[in-house]
Amino acid sequence: MTVDFKLYLITDRRQTRSRTLSAVVEQALRGGVRAIQLRERDLPTDELYRLADEFRRMTSLCGARLLINERADIARDVHADGVHLPEGGISVGAARKIIGPERLIGVSCHSLDSAKSAQKNGADFITFGPVFFTPSKAVYGNPVGLERLAETASALNIPVFGLGGINESNRLRVMATGANGIALISAIMTAELPQAATADMLKILCPQKSN
Repeated sequence: MTVDFKLYLITDRRQTRSRTLSAVVEQALRGGVRAIQLRERDLPTDELYRLADEFRRMTSLCGARLLINERADIARDVHADGVHLPEGGISVGAARKIIGPERLIGVSCHSLDSAKSAQKNGADFITFGPVFFTPSKAVYGNPVGLERLAETASALNIPVFGLGGINESNRLRVMATGANGIALISAIMTAELPQAATADMLKILCPQKSN
């Protein structure tokens, strides 16, 4: 399975401005997003499974990728397109044994060394950040900045997605680093019109097509 997207939407039900997470994701899909990471880490397993199963149906109708954060077992059981692993989580090899050889594995990385390790261990792509300050990524320390993103994108042979504090005002600078795309949460999750916000992002990332 190939990484055939440039915009990677990560969910956070706490940033939906009182709307349901499903409603915001549906709007983003209508706006053209073709890769979604379900990242509701604190949900009980049964609730996460139900949400993953619902999102699998939604993304399938739009031809979009669905990845489940860390829970390779749920990704396998709902026939998601892959799993996204946090730095320090289960290994790429362990996840691969659960989901099989054909599905995608993304890894969150916060340094060049961890990015190189993810690639060596068989990751299909990584997210790298936080590029800019964002409250949701403050736990990972100071922003890595554009220079380190460029260094990492240049050093790896797998796709690198900039992550953290990316919005309409800085997205062009992120893409100028050589990153393959951008991963984001709030720029779409908190948008008044998620469909329009998604479409606007894609006009910059994919000017010749809608995904």
